[in-house]
Amino acid sequence: MSNPTPSNALHISLWVVQVALALAFGMIGVTKLTTSEADLIQQSGELIEKYGVGLIRFIGIAEVLGALGLILPAALRILPILTPLASLGLAIIMGLATAFHASKEEPVVTQLVFLALALFVFWGRIKKAPISSR
Repeated sequence: MSNPTPSNALHISLWVVQVALALAFGMIGVTKLTTSEADLIQQSGELIEKYGVGLIRFIGIAEVLGALGLILPAALRILPILTPLASLGLAIIMGLATAFHASKEEPVVTQLVFLALALFVFWGRIKKAPISSR
């Protein structure tokens, strides 16, 4: 028995979410990499005091690489398995961000939305609409 072909609507939905997540994580990551240390301390004081500016910069690098991974492997059809892996990595980042903000009793709606969207891409590109290599 062969697998049914995924619908065009699912492919389009996955691409829309991939592009939206790539833009969001790309911008957020670049901001974390280019913001001055003084401004980062003002924005994320407790986190930086506890773990240092290096953690914020590392998260920024991971977000930029995740953003690239959401688009390039799938669009170029070179190692397209990296696209769902990138979405899984971003989901892990958002899960950790959710836990961090929840521990400070801050709202976590945004983090949960990004987490759900990243998991949707992972599920879609692994199970329902994988992209084949060239």
